[in-house]
Amino acid sequence: MQPPKKWKMMLITWLFVYPVINILFLTVFPFVKDAHQLVKTLVLTLILVPLLGFFVPKLHKKFDAWIRK
Repeated sequence: MQPPKKWKMMLITWLFVYPVINILFLTVFPFVKDAHQLVKTLVLTLILVPLLGFFVPKLHKKFDAWIRK
């Protein structure tokens, strides 16, 4: 079995992260716009990292045949 291509895994991850970050900027950041930058980053990562941990492995599995080509 072929090992997964790293660049394809990174592309799948980026295709998930980019829209999620934009959605968070539109929905969450208006509530924390006056907070310190460290707080805004904390809020972003508290939401983003669990989403990554849950959805990205599922996406990698779904696209496994393509990732290994």
